[in-house]
Amino acid sequence: MTAFKTIDQADVNGKRVLVRADLNVPVKDGRVTDATRIERLAPTIKDLAARNAKVVVLSHFDRPKGKRVPEMSLKAIQPALAKAIGTDVVFADDCIGPEAAKVVNALQPGQVALLENLRYHNGEEANDAGFVKSLAVLGDIYVNDAFSAAHRAHASTEGLAHVLPAYAGRQMQAELEALTAALEHPKKPVMAIVGGSKISTKLDVLNNLVAKVQVLVIGGGMANTFLNAQGVNIGKSLCERDLADTARAILETAKKHGCEIFLPTDAVVADGLKEGVATETCAISAVPADKMILDVGPATIAALKKKLDSCKTLLWNGPLGAFEIKPFEVATFAIAHHVAALTQAGGLISVAGGGDTVASLNAAGVADTLTYVSTAGGAFLEWMEGKELPGVAALSAT
Repeated sequence: MTAFKTIDQADVNGKRVLVRADLNVPVKDGRVTDATRIERLAPTIKDLAARNAKVVVLSHFDRPKGKRVPEMSLKAIQPALAKAIGTDVVFADDCIGPEAAKVVNALQPGQVALLENLRYHNGEEANDAGFVKSLAVLGDIYVNDAFSAAHRAHASTEGLAHVLPAYAGRQMQAELEALTAALEHPKKPVMAIVGGSKISTKLDVLNNLVAKVQVLVIGGGMANTFLNAQGVNIGKSLCERDLADTARAILETAKKHGCEIFLPTDAVVADGLKEGVATETCAISAVPADKMILDVGPATIAALKKKLDSCKTLLWNGPLGAFEIKPFEVATFAIAHHVAALTQAGGLISVAGGGDTVASLNAAGVADTLTYVSTAGGAFLEWMEGKELPGVAALSAT
């Protein structure tokens, strides 16, 4: 990864600092229901404010498609942001123009303002030069602390970095350092766990990883597609049967790169995916024709734990089973606790990301004990695919 500047290298005293955040958080009845992203942003804002910067927070919220949609106003986020940083936050009813300028110009060193939804303007997603200029006149310095939006070449994520001195915020810095440690300059052996329902959504991820990791664990419904491709009868299990050739090609590529593909050897099966359903455990080679594979079994869990014991770095994206419905959380939670224990003992660098992965780690109660858990969705996935992220590339170019 190309070098980038951090806010430690910026002289922000008395300067207007535009901080690109990702405040696209869940809101219900006008209240934030999960403030994780806001809490992770707080250190950057606190740091800048403590150094007498005039902090101006920019973010998108949902998809208003260039129109003012009242329920997509960032006004609803203002109280949660103020709580997270422990100080008042002034709100501007627009992100450009006279209303934004009035609020920004009134800021004193150490104060914080939140501007209205960037996506109320079409120029944001179009990365329009005029819109970039309208944002840039409000600041002296640009800080990107929104890795989760870095895969978009938008005005506030990419354009601004080319017209103002640009730096990575604390969260962006932590994310990039963690990802670099996990895949670009890792301690070996490296294991990747990739789960989820369909390999069609993660083909680029799998093809990139087989050339970079020593062990690739395939879980969830994806594993069924690989098992089927190898001639295993998987009963009524979720499977992309039309991708059998693709799965076999990935297995061949892995073999060429010396990457071990780890697939389940036993499974927990049931008639259907519903809580309280009767289950049984069987060998993968003996799945009943009328049953569905909904989790991996104890032999697979034991083998995976043993494999983890000999690894130095883990990259995790996707659960091993249908963890949202009991009792199919057993394998994902067991591995999560084992990964947490290895990490806390200092023997494993563990980096995880993706919505379902974060949800499963939170449900298992171990999200805070891994080396790094990314709240980014699409950006994390595109990074795993080996793609260059425009928001990161723009920081590297400054």
